[in-house]
Amino acid sequence: MRILIINGPNINLLGRRERDIYGEATYEEMCRYLEGEAGKFAIDIDIVQSNIEGELVDYIHSACGKYDGIIINPAAYTHYSIAIHDALKAADIPAVEVHISNIHSREDYRRISVTASACIGQICGFGIHGYVMAMMGLSYGSFLGRKR
Repeated sequence: MRILIINGPNINLLGRRERDIYGEATYEEMCRYLEGEAGKFAIDIDIVQSNIEGELVDYIHSACGKYDGIIINPAAYTHYSIAIHDALKAADIPAVEVHISNIHSREDYRRISVTASACIGQICGFGIHGYVMAMMGLSYGSFLGRKR
């Protein structure tokens, strides 16, 4: 199984920004952790990050025919990116939206996700372990074959 993990704006600043919300692990530490965990499930992962909305859309487009699933943390774009929503729908690859913090217990504007409806599920509030939970869900096949 191959999964593309896509991270949005400011995720590259993990470990430096709002540690009380996002934890102590740096982006590089998170990537190494995810690569190690993926190996336990015999999953091949590629991890990408961009602060630019159009690049995130391009990553989604490029996943077609190459990946069995997408794990996406759209970060701030979660709340207003119709472009990412539409790209996820068009890609027709099972996708799971992940957030490190619990977006539903934060500011009102963070509680709305316009991208989640293009995904088969959303995991939030479990720190970087949410990515592993998404890998497990995709790898066990409970979502594969089931469209949004």
